[in-house]
Amino acid sequence: MKNTALTSTHIALGAKMVPFAGYNMPVQYEGVTIEHQTVRAAVGVFDVSHMGEFLIEGPNALALIQKVSSNDASKLTVGKAQYSCLPNETGGIVDDMIIYRVKEETYLLVVNASNIEKDWKWIESHNDVNAEMRDISEGYSLLAIQGPKAVEAMQSLTSHDLSQIKFYNFIVGDFAGIEHVIISATGYTGSGGFEIYCKNSEVKQVWDKVFEAGAAYGIKPIGLAARDTLRLEMGYCLYGNDIDDTTSPIEAGLGWICKFNKPFINSEALEDEKRHTSKRRLVGFELDERGIPRQGYDIVDSHGEIIGRVTSGTMSPSLEKGIGMGYVPSVFADPGSKIFIQIRKKRIPATIVKFPFYKG
Repeated sequence: MKNTALTSTHIALGAKMVPFAGYNMPVQYEGVTIEHQTVRAAVGVFDVSHMGEFLIEGPNALALIQKVSSNDASKLTVGKAQYSCLPNETGGIVDDMIIYRVKEETYLLVVNASNIEKDWKWIESHNDVNAEMRDISEGYSLLAIQGPKAVEAMQSLTSHDLSQIKFYNFIVGDFAGIEHVIISATGYTGSGGFEIYCKNSEVKQVWDKVFEAGAAYGIKPIGLAARDTLRLEMGYCLYGNDIDDTTSPIEAGLGWICKFNKPFINSEALEDEKRHTSKRRLVGFELDERGIPRQGYDIVDSHGEIIGRVTSGTMSPSLEKGIGMGYVPSVFADPGSKIFIQIRKKRIPATIVKFPFYKG
């Protein structure tokens, strides 16, 4: 089991620690609902240093990225980021990721913790253009400072105007007394805020100063459990739950990150799938009655026939009702359609809704 540079800090704060993607991670501190509401109403801090970071550099960096990623990275200028995925050759997804253009010929790829080794091998196996690749995951930490008060609470820690960093943009600048950190507006909660990338040796200083600056704004440490309820309320996919090696980006509703103006791995098959519409689609649903849909529960039709399964589900702290995601045949995928969730021996009625669940 690996630790982040802040593991001892989380333990000292009384966090409940669990194994996650090979790391010892804080799942909660005070409780999921309190932490969730802190991010929705004020500001909270997640240690997500388990995420992977790859640098792709050199004159052929873009050529490699264009080949392995579904989105069009040629649109990125320095200081911009892009959500994308690594398609496999059989219609599924190796991983989803964020691509940052750090310099003209330097790109940072941020990948899921559980897929670091898999992603590295995949990209490396397609690097026939001799782009320079560096896995810097072990040396860097990542803090997500999220919530509507994040800008105001953190402004004293940097000389840069945080309110000017637009969504999916970033700067490299000073923060919490450290030079050259990445300050990025690429949140996973739907409540605004920033991600801070710094070296492991710097993150404790950053953490301490963040909590000092945020004290007047009700800042709290937030665990991975609330991160999951927050992203689910936004309808954001989680790799391993809602997308994986067997789900296509088209049926997952990620056709918008598949740019067919350039060739990439399996692009022809995915373009064909998009043209002919998928047989099944990832949908969001709200329960019409009390209940909590959990991952793996069957989705059934009015006759009790299994038509899919829940990929993510929870009791939404913001909406105070059961919400979830899952794949169903396209005929059931329109908003307003009725389905049922099999919760033990009961069939609970549910309604298909448009993402996001939480409107803010």
